[in-house]
Amino acid sequence: MAGGPLSRLLVATTGGLHDLDGLGGLQDRSLVALAGGAEVAWALDREGAILRSDDGHWEAAGALADPRPRCLLPHEDGLLIGTAEAHLFRLRRDVVEPVEAFDEVGGRDRWFTPWGGPPDTRSLAGDTAGTVYANVHVGGIVRSTPEGGWRPTIDIETDVHQVIAHPDRAGLVLAAAAFGLARSDDGGETWAITDEGLHAPYSRAVAVADDTVLVTASTGPSTRQAAVYSRPLDGSGPFERCAGGLPEWFPSNIDTHALAADGPRVAFGTAEGQVWTSADQGRTWDLAYDGLPRVTAVLWSA
Repeated sequence: MAGGPLSRLLVATTGGLHDLDGLGGLQDRSLVALAGGAEVAWALDREGAILRSDDGHWEAAGALADPRPRCLLPHEDGLLIGTAEAHLFRLRRDVVEPVEAFDEVGGRDRWFTPWGGPPDTRSLAGDTAGTVYANVHVGGIVRSTPEGGWRPTIDIETDVHQVIAHPDRAGLVLAAAAFGLARSDDGGETWAITDEGLHAPYSRAVAVADDTVLVTASTGPSTRQAAVYSRPLDGSGPFERCAGGLPEWFPSNIDTHALAADGPRVAFGTAEGQVWTSADQGRTWDLAYDGLPRVTAVLWSA
């Protein structure tokens, strides 16, 4: 996966935006998500503001306060926004509108959360063909169809926490799930799940750095033992725990959206306010930040 023009690391926190030069703006906002295209970066704050930047300065692009937004995906058909209560919206020409077909997907009545609340649209991914994959927690992964509908793919009991699609390899979809890494090579038609080499299978984030896939894994939702692992993208060999400067364990989960890669570069943030970066696909690491508010997302941006 080529590194392309991306060079700036953006770090969203509950106390604003940061980059490697210091404050990146929006310091009066509690941010929940970041997303980026070739030239534009997007951010969501906890109050529902949708923010846009194409020159380092941020401006309001829309708002969606209810239901609360959770994730973003720049798409050829407009900016997609996943929300609480497992809905999907689209920002197009400064108008936020519901994606009504998403509310009609089969099996929706079985979506749930372990604590009894409504499920969320937790993460979104798009592939080279324009197909969108929406991860519902807990509701599996649903896939857009050429006809404008949506269809379920993986079993909802897999408990997926993040889905990504490879930007260059059509059909390759990866998901961090409660039972390890889920992988599909046929656009979600079939899935294989592995936890080989992980100290525990509970996974919350996934990213691809060139020919390496990285996941975060832990012992569960309230873990005291979380770590980052890598393995070759071709699936040869088990996962190996990333070391090279990292502590043995992290005291809480490295969460959805808090792990990102661009070419060989990788970054992740923690609930304790640290940001770690690697220039070599996760073999060695440097502590880029310490003492930030809780990190909610990281993004390599132009």
